[in-house]
Amino acid sequence: MNRFMKKRILIPLFAITLLIAGSSFKSDFFEIAKQIEIFTTLFKELNMNYVDETNPAELMDTAIKNMLGELDPYTKFLNEQDVETYKINNAGEYSGIGAVVRSYPDKLLIVEPYKGYPADNAGLKAGDEIVKIGDISVVNFEDNASELLKGANGTSVTVTYNRQGETKSAKITRSAVEVDAVPFYKMIDASTGYIVLAKFNAKASGQTKEALIDLKGKGAEKIVLDLRGNPGGLLSEAINVTNLFVPKGELIVTTKSKVKKFNREYHTKNKAVDAEIPLVVLVDGGSASASEIVSGSLQDLDRAVVLGARSFGKGLVQRPLKLTYGTQLKVTISRYYTPSGRCIQSLDYWNRDENGNAVKTSTFNDFTTRNGRKVQDGGGVLPDIEISATKANELTTALLQNHVVFDFATNYYYSNQVQNLNDFKFTEGDFQEFKNYVSKSDFSFETKTERVLKQAMTNREEVIFNDAIEDDFKTLLVDIDKSKLAALENYQKEIQSKLEDEIVKRYFYREGLYEYYLTHDDAIMAATELLGNTAEYVKILK
Repeated sequence: MNRFMKKRILIPLFAITLLIAGSSFKSDFFEIAKQIEIFTTLFKELNMNYVDETNPAELMDTAIKNMLGELDPYTKFLNEQDVETYKINNAGEYSGIGAVVRSYPDKLLIVEPYKGYPADNAGLKAGDEIVKIGDISVVNFEDNASELLKGANGTSVTVTYNRQGETKSAKITRSAVEVDAVPFYKMIDASTGYIVLAKFNAKASGQTKEALIDLKGKGAEKIVLDLRGNPGGLLSEAINVTNLFVPKGELIVTTKSKVKKFNREYHTKNKAVDAEIPLVVLVDGGSASASEIVSGSLQDLDRAVVLGARSFGKGLVQRPLKLTYGTQLKVTISRYYTPSGRCIQSLDYWNRDENGNAVKTSTFNDFTTRNGRKVQDGGGVLPDIEISATKANELTTALLQNHVVFDFATNYYYSNQVQNLNDFKFTEGDFQEFKNYVSKSDFSFETKTERVLKQAMTNREEVIFNDAIEDDFKTLLVDIDKSKLAALENYQKEIQSKLEDEIVKRYFYREGLYEYYLTHDDAIMAATELLGNTAEYVKILK
């Protein structure tokens, strides 16, 4: 076949390809334009003709949230205030009272005051319930009342709050608040350094580098990097933190998307601070996203031993896209893959169960590290060494989410004097007090077994029970309820660890908690022991 004939064949094929691609684009564009026109018309007619007055802003906010609710929880609409908060979180600096605050319809709860910052200097404590800010009652404020606590440096705000049945007030002078990515680092022993990396804001790699260099100067020949509870943050900082321990030019993460421009490979760009120093990375169920990029890539490259509990499992990448009027759409644009090729995304938001819940990955694919060790995808980063005390369980999670641990710690703080960190000891008697507290509280949680039994009892279309069987079901449910209190003993070690964390923070702030970890935390002690056994450390990685 001559070149002329080849060209005659290739040109129509190329034209057909363009036609198909162009048709697909036009089809998608037409469908989007069609749906926008339908929604715009509906929105206008609804607001103009509805029998009562409508609030267009609230209706639109509800519509947007419900639309995005069909996707993953990380794709969000950010209004102007949200955009500012997003920038603050990434920058690690803001102006305010310096405290973590939880919002309720009728109050703001101080969760954690930062040592030496305005809220702490004004005498506010964890557990204080703010009911009034200036002349504004929280219960009468329609928006998030915590915004009233923010303001320019040097400005003041008076808050009225309840503490242990008493109403008090305090004047707080706002100031600049710096949120450190590395809130703590110290030598564990004469040759082992410990670094806490709490978040991946713009300071993450810089502060981790400073801590690493300082610890090496103090004699550190081994490092424990603690990523537990780190929810992630900037992808670029995850690459840079990893780069501190691996040479220039290493592939750390790959992102894959349906949009070609978002398909990228990220390599280290700088010389490592120390590419040889023995390293243990700590993770748990609260380690997500950027934390999993660091731990997963160091594991894949056989550069560190990962220790703790399976990480969260967030393998999705978001990017903020600018919209009109200062708003943004934070949208999931791709999935990320560690050097071995695995994606650690745990939940499938695109194939939900009959109740509309995301399906948890149950089948895993095998991959290999650089040295040929087996690792798996689909469920977070699985540690090389698991520590039982760091694992989450349904009961402990429920106690935390329902704030039972927090509330007990508040009562403990006002009932016990602890002057020195070394004097603190949570006794068996203290745990018994906690069990009594739980039994008298309104705390309750439903196990999977209970849900199935209750569904079976009410599902009379499929199963008909006689009275005796139904009574047996009810007796079983009562027994299950009783066994929950007994389960407090079964999980005492895990629950007590969370109680100690919360209580120590009340007396000695977060810095005191990390000091306490150095001599009491199972994962840190296990990591230190492993790093002290060179043969075992090398054996795990080889």
